[in-house]
Amino acid sequence: MSEAITPRHACHNGGLMRSIYLPRTTDAMALAMSTYGIPLLVLATTRSAALTGAAFALEWIPRLSTFAWAGSVVDRRGAAVVLHLASLARALALAAGAVVLHLHPSGTTAMVAVLVVAAATGVCSEFGYIAAETAGAAASRRAGDRAHRIQAALLGIDQTATLAGPALAGVLLLAGPSTMLAVITVLSLLTSVLALRTPPSPVAPARAPRKGYLSGLGTGWRTIRALPALGWLVFGLTLSNLASGMLQAAGPVIVVQRLGQTTTAVGLVWSAAAAATVVTVALCRVVIDRVGLWPVGAACAAVASLACFAAAWAPDYWTYLVLVAILMAAEGGMSVVLRTVRSRLIPATGQFGSALSVSILILLLPFPVAGILTALTPPTALGHIITACAALQAIGLLWAFARLRTDSALRT
Repeated sequence: MSEAITPRHACHNGGLMRSIYLPRTTDAMALAMSTYGIPLLVLATTRSAALTGAAFALEWIPRLSTFAWAGSVVDRRGAAVVLHLASLARALALAAGAVVLHLHPSGTTAMVAVLVVAAATGVCSEFGYIAAETAGAAASRRAGDRAHRIQAALLGIDQTATLAGPALAGVLLLAGPSTMLAVITVLSLLTSVLALRTPPSPVAPARAPRKGYLSGLGTGWRTIRALPALGWLVFGLTLSNLASGMLQAAGPVIVVQRLGQTTTAVGLVWSAAAAATVVTVALCRVVIDRVGLWPVGAACAAVASLACFAAAWAPDYWTYLVLVAILMAAEGGMSVVLRTVRSRLIPATGQFGSALSVSILILLLPFPVAGILTALTPPTALGHIITACAALQAIGLLWAFARLRTDSALRT
């Protein structure tokens, strides 16, 4: 079943709320709770830093392996169909996991169940994410010069979910793993229903040859190479994501083992970071209108680099929390810039999903690397690894924004 654009799907403010923002909200909440809740579940069950890092990596690797395929499916079937089916599949996987953990709350069976649920929900979530991003990009293109406002709103939804998701996952985990997974199941079912109202996205012609995994990767990669501004932004933010990914993967170890806090305190760090990001994104909508994309992006890059260097050696929990919040807020500002440029530059054709998938795939590659590094690094040496990642982050962002200073794509 494919989709085609018709005039009745033209978006206005009320239409955006029902068809774009609401399904994005429930999907983002489900994704945030699973992303941050599952590593917490592993640490609470095993008390092992190595297994926590390994779980983080195992959660991301299946996601990354499906990105190009997800883009090809969205190109062919459309955003609404893919979002609906992916959310429904995630709900079924989570429900099955909740039942297994209810019957086997500890031991090898529980550990295997958690890892399988992490992989399954990760795959389904990435299909849904690509579909939601494609629908949001289509709405942005229809908004013209105000595209950055829609992208800021979408990022604000994501960060609000990140604000509530980790804290809610931590609280629900106190009631038991099955309870946490059941709530995520409900959110996934809501997304599946709301996705039926998502406006259509451009699709490939019905007689177009089906694109395989490698074909989708090739299409997306060629598109990015043909767009230098997008390529430099992706390069800089990929290195930045390695630094923030290390803080995410090592966060439970740093907060619980080095700083002596509880697992709930880990969720509070990311909730505070999300709150700071929501404020930053809201400010970016106004500031970009006045000064443009490049000044905002460059300022956020400088702040993010400095905050990451400092967070690596934070002397206490509250200092660590504030520095991580500043880092993630600055990255939120850069994300508004990236998403606006991406929605402007990637052609609005039936190949949009493939190009979007590859750009996101590159940006997310550092996360499993961060999980592996955390698993292999003794807790006492994590500060040195994060410092090295912060240095790469600073170099990459400086190089990228220096190259983009005069690029027309970053002018509003």
